[in-house]
Amino acid sequence: MAEELVYGQNPDHQRPDWDEYFMEIMETVAKRANCDRGRSAAVIVKDRRIIATGYVGAPAGLPTCDEVGHLIKVVYDERGGEHKHCVRTTHAETNAIAQAARHGTSIDGGTIFCRMAPCLDCTKLLINAGIRRVVCQKRYHADHDSLRFLEQAGVELVVLSDEHQEYAHQ
Repeated sequence: MAEELVYGQNPDHQRPDWDEYFMEIMETVAKRANCDRGRSAAVIVKDRRIIATGYVGAPAGLPTCDEVGHLIKVVYDERGGEHKHCVRTTHAETNAIAQAARHGTSIDGGTIFCRMAPCLDCTKLLINAGIRRVVCQKRYHADHDSLRFLEQAGVELVVLSDEHQEYAHQ
């Protein structure tokens, strides 16, 4: 008697859970980033559907870091630390929020998937836009206020690795 073939059963296949799935999509979106200091991205999801994406980049139609170089500004924190930021670009989280707004799509109650914990400015925008959950791969070097704000606002934060994102000449 011939052996019966059963299709679709592959014990080696590892189906990602929803967080892994959207984090993998975020990694693909990050490839569009046009600042080599932060090739990062964000994916906003609601009811397991992608609502908007964003990546680190210059405003539409303006020169990018990859084209003309960085526009670095030095910022000092309250502890006397010096941090260098590229201000030519907009953060991925902000670009994702702007994309949703431009298309008239509410992100209220959504989840954002991103490379690192959001900076304080992005955190405030996410809170005001109604994001209820933030899933990120790692910590941001200046996220202490962001973490506090997210907790106070009741936004769930999932950090997949306690590693901190570092930049050259930070």
